[in-house]
Amino acid sequence: MTVLPDDDLSLAAEFPEATHEQWQRLVEGVLRKSGKEVSGAAAEDALSTTLEDGLRARPLYTADDSAPDPGLPGFAPFVRGGRPEGNTLGGWDVRQRHTAAAGDAVLADLENGVTSLWLVVGEHGIPVPELGRVLDGVYLDLAPVALDAGREVEPAANELLRLYDERGVARDAARGNLGADPLGHEARTGDDGFDFAPVAALARRCAEEYPGLRALTVDALPYHEAGGSAAQELGSALATGVAYLRELTEAGLSVEQAAAQLAFRYSATADQFLTIAKLRAARRLWARVAEVCGAPDGQVQHAVTSPVMMSRRDPWVNMLRTTVATLAAGVGGADAVTVLPFDHGLGLPDAFARRIARNTSTILVEESHLSRVIDPAGGSWYVERLTDELAHAGWEFFQHIEQHGGQAAALRSGRLSEDLAATWAARSAKLARRREPITGVSEFPNLAERLPERAPAPTEPSGGLPRVRRDEAYEALRARSDAHLAATGSRPRIFLAALGPAAAHTARLTFASNLFRAGGIEPVTEGSFEDSGATEVCLCSSDALYEERAAEVAATLKSAGAAHVFLAGRPGQYPGVDDHVFAGCDAVAVLSATLDRMGVS
Repeated sequence: MTVLPDDDLSLAAEFPEATHEQWQRLVEGVLRKSGKEVSGAAAEDALSTTLEDGLRARPLYTADDSAPDPGLPGFAPFVRGGRPEGNTLGGWDVRQRHTAAAGDAVLADLENGVTSLWLVVGEHGIPVPELGRVLDGVYLDLAPVALDAGREVEPAANELLRLYDERGVARDAARGNLGADPLGHEARTGDDGFDFAPVAALARRCAEEYPGLRALTVDALPYHEAGGSAAQELGSALATGVAYLRELTEAGLSVEQAAAQLAFRYSATADQFLTIAKLRAARRLWARVAEVCGAPDGQVQHAVTSPVMMSRRDPWVNMLRTTVATLAAGVGGADAVTVLPFDHGLGLPDAFARRIARNTSTILVEESHLSRVIDPAGGSWYVERLTDELAHAGWEFFQHIEQHGGQAAALRSGRLSEDLAATWAARSAKLARRREPITGVSEFPNLAERLPERAPAPTEPSGGLPRVRRDEAYEALRARSDAHLAATGSRPRIFLAALGPAAAHTARLTFASNLFRAGGIEPVTEGSFEDSGATEVCLCSSDALYEERAAEVAATLKSAGAAHVFLAGRPGQYPGVDDHVFAGCDAVAVLSATLDRMGVS
């Protein structure tokens, strides 16, 4: 038998090694065909994508794009996971959120794949006295409970601990989190009068009597839901965690005890690589804090699919968004994952929505075997570089908060709110121009859809940082259209005038139809303008036909009663045309002004 040299075993051994410069020259050729004369690094930059926090995703990464050694899974700096075995032993903890006192729903979840419970307790959820009834039939030594009680954390925690004792749960068998988060509560409500002394007492009790319980949650969702970027979410979580370490150690706990009382909660979005990098960067950043403080433990992470990305229109698309977000959370190494039901924005989820939510994790763990690989993204040049860059951006924002007095001071001065608002304003501009599309809302909306009806959910805490949604501007437009439909029996309409053959007008007709539907304006493409019931028109055709016929057709339509004439295409000099709609135009501004002219309030 002939033994081949190692070099001959490579499938690429017979091909010459390609260089980065060769790849750039190929890119130059492609860009040249599209009219862009750029070369070298500029050609590569032309294909790069700008992210928030000053980051850029490049089109090509190689081994030269070095990042610091991420270490090994389960060892500092914990980039590759908090445990050596990762989630390979049974997948991540599938944690379902409940806000209503429905014990049958809790048991149904636990009997069908959910492994822990996230209970919103108090004024905005389950009344504290109802906690025992909600947990009736639940094996509390098997199902960890994470509380979220806001200002009522002390009575809620005491009630849960009482239930443990009443039901004979050994104190070393209790698992979960009491959910104290004074700064998170302040971020939600603006209430800065939260007394930390009872929280410190709960932390001490957990440290001394309940080794499997943590007393505090560092919840980064308020900052994400206020429009913050990934780095701002990381920096805010880090500043909050450091603030809690200071409070707990001043109350007499050791650094090791204090660090062991914290769990962190982050958002997981449909931007899968950013979510993966964020969770990995979060562990690295906290490892640095722990190292300085002398508490070398890793970070326990609870990932929640982003409420900001959930749409109220075409809510079934949320199933796809949460699937991608859950995949990212699992690959990123989250210890527990909560999938918000697809109807989260409509009210209390029904049994079907909760089933789909819990089965999302089950399919990824049991059928896709996602948890069988420790740190699946590890070694990816892109992910490792993005993790490093995001860690630096998060650390910079953390230092920015600390320089202004820490998390509490940043909240109370309004500085943090201003930072988050600036980020959201920039993102809102992209959403308005559909540079960040929302399927079923700003792209491919369905005006004839019938939304599922849901019972009202408990009110959310308010008074602090705002809660934003990607769909909010379009939702406001659709609400105006719905009100007009209810009052008049029809939606506001626009007539789309197609000029020339289908080959000339189909693309722009489709574009204009989607754009106006995003504002609840029904496009009419059949029949004549006079029969359409519309007062506004949009011309749809090719540039060549516009030159020949746009002015004439616009004049004819105006003489027939058209109050406003759009043209689908880049702005040009066409007499009689009042406005243009095109890819990248401010769709929200166009649609809002159109509804105003139509008298739709």
